[in-house]
Amino acid sequence: MLADDLKVKIKEYTSKLEGVESAADLPALRARVEELKKEQEEPDLYLDLKRAEAINREAKNAGDKLEAITKMRTDLTDLEGLLDMAAEENDEASLAEVAAELDKLEQPLEKLHIQSLLKGEYDSCNAILTLHSGAGGTEAQDWTSMLYRMYQMFCDKMGYSYEELDMLPGDEAGIKSVTFKVTGENAYGYLKAEKGVHRLVRISPFDANARRHTSFASLEVMPEIENDTEIKIEDKDLRIDTYRSSGAGGQHINKTDSAVRITHIPTGIVTSCQTQRSQTQNREYAMRMLISKLVELRLQEQMAKAQDIKGELKKIEWGSQIRSYVFCPYTLVKDHRTGYETSNVQAVMDGNIFDFICDYLRKS
Repeated sequence: MLADDLKVKIKEYTSKLEGVESAADLPALRARVEELKKEQEEPDLYLDLKRAEAINREAKNAGDKLEAITKMRTDLTDLEGLLDMAAEENDEASLAEVAAELDKLEQPLEKLHIQSLLKGEYDSCNAILTLHSGAGGTEAQDWTSMLYRMYQMFCDKMGYSYEELDMLPGDEAGIKSVTFKVTGENAYGYLKAEKGVHRLVRISPFDANARRHTSFASLEVMPEIENDTEIKIEDKDLRIDTYRSSGAGGQHINKTDSAVRITHIPTGIVTSCQTQRSQTQNREYAMRMLISKLVELRLQEQMAKAQDIKGELKKIEWGSQIRSYVFCPYTLVKDHRTGYETSNVQAVMDGNIFDFICDYLRKS
């Protein structure tokens, strides 16, 4: 019966791969890969470094995606042929080999499946994340620093790079707020699943009576967008302030008014950056964040309108609690949107949140 079970499994894997191939639009993907190769061969490509960087990044991502899908198709076809021969000859050793190889394909295939769900306009973009501590003073600020570490470790596991853009330290410990950029394939597509309020329950290390405390921190997630033709920003709508950086850095950072804060007057949106050496660089980063926030605002308005059209009773609340992290009296991390949970709190705090993200993407 092992052969029959393996045939069912291969059929399931093949069906899932066909869905991936359909979502990827393989003919268009192959054509794009060839087009990007030609652009990479242009002699004047590196006269525009930003364009060259964008083309090289897209070429690598598209090439890697095509290669992974093609390899998965080849592997499944080969295993199907091996299974047919093994079943015909009743070769138990070969059947066991097929079973082992199918097990190896399960995780890579699931990763391709999850990637196929990232169909949003900005899902392939880098992400800009901002953590804000909630009410509760030092306790909430410490929780914010713990979440910052969690996302840094998640980035390390995903092969993403991250860069701190703005930081407001806590009064005694932790962080009041921090903004950082995450660079990598589908960074926004994955991390948008983390947007919302994160709740911590634990015995406070700052309470001499060792009482249980509940703390909150919120996470904003935006796609990094350098330019958007639909977003029009006029100079008269901006108030730009400069100030002295309060963060760590060299003498130049701390002794000049290089930090920049930009206020978009019509919406009240404020962005700031203080981690770069020059005022010009900080202004550039702050403007990018402003564009990203305005795009995110537009997406929220579109989503709210879609909910109204559908007539759904439950409206999306961008500040709603999405996940609880319980350290005491028991250990549990639970996503309130999907029901996904684990008792391994330490693993989650060490950046193992991909399963939470995948479950959200499957069900959203």
